[in-house]
Amino acid sequence: MTQRTESTPAGPSGGFLAEVKDAVTTRAALLVLGVLALQLAFITSYIGAFHHPEPHEIPLAVTAPADQLTRQAVQRLGALPGDPLDPRAVENEVAAVTRIQNREVDGALVIDPAGPTDRLLVAGGAGASLSQALEEVVGAVEKAQGRSVRVVDVAPAARGDGRGLSSFYLVVGWCVGGYLCAAILAISAGARPANIHRAVIRLGTLLLYSLAAGLLGAVIAGPVLDALPGSLMALWGLGTLVVFAVGAITLAFQGLAGVVGIGLAILLVVVLGNPSAGGAYPYPLLPPFWSAIGPALPPGAGTYTARSIAYFHGNGARGPMLVLAAWAVAGAAVTLACSVARRGRPGAAVGSGLPDEDPAVPPFAGGAQDPAR
Repeated sequence: MTQRTESTPAGPSGGFLAEVKDAVTTRAALLVLGVLALQLAFITSYIGAFHHPEPHEIPLAVTAPADQLTRQAVQRLGALPGDPLDPRAVENEVAAVTRIQNREVDGALVIDPAGPTDRLLVAGGAGASLSQALEEVVGAVEKAQGRSVRVVDVAPAARGDGRGLSSFYLVVGWCVGGYLCAAILAISAGARPANIHRAVIRLGTLLLYSLAAGLLGAVIAGPVLDALPGSLMALWGLGTLVVFAVGAITLAFQGLAGVVGIGLAILLVVVLGNPSAGGAYPYPLLPPFWSAIGPALPPGAGTYTARSIAYFHGNGARGPMLVLAAWAVAGAAVTLACSVARRGRPGAAVGSGLPDEDPAVPPFAGGAQDPAR
């Protein structure tokens, strides 16, 4: 004779609220709130940077046949309300063009007292919005003096480089590849490497990816689409450095904060870096906060360098390249340091449902784990 047993329903009891508590953990809720904060920061950063572009202290060379005329023009242009220009006297037109090509100034006013028309030299390759801002500001001043101005582009953007934005979009693409490559390593093999050897393998993988991504991006922007002129080898080197720097930053953040590090990398590169990169609006047209941080972040340093390579023979690129190199070195160093501090315990893979410090994640034991960790 068998004894009848009563079955109990699977899963938690207690109604809908209990189901919610079981389905949505505290950790998951906090991550969702973090995503919401990241989204709001994205909206605030982009709209804050782009909603009201206004020229501020645009470097402008000024020259005239007589020194007195030059000084008067510099004084007049420097006294404009809001300080839209930062005028400086130069010896002659040749010196003015040299300053533009060296990226020391963004334009030049060549005064001709023998006639009613002066010339404004601009560099379209540095961004169409910047050239237009110079034309509007200087044109208004000239009109108030009963004079006119003729615009001459001494460094025009290539025909396939609409409004000089190709450099910006190329660098954005490289940045996306950098943090996605690092994020995929976290998804497949744990947010944190198990030891320094695994960290070196990740950095080596990232370097190989960076070489390929830098070359292919430069080929697409150059020979394939004919959007950017300049040295293909120089663009390849820049692309490799941009991708590796952003990827190393992401690996470093993952080493410090686990899965949350991916969000921190997006905050730095996408939320703060892209709108301040000087792409759609170069630095003199951005609000103070964005114009201040832009040159120090990878998208801004990369965009400035790409334009220098394409239109200014690489002039002015040394500082931004050092910025990118600093990010790359710092990211790699922090990644290695974090792997040493982990002492053989990898972080859980993204999507595994395990927290980074969960006991279910086994410590490193010989070669039993995936080498990509």
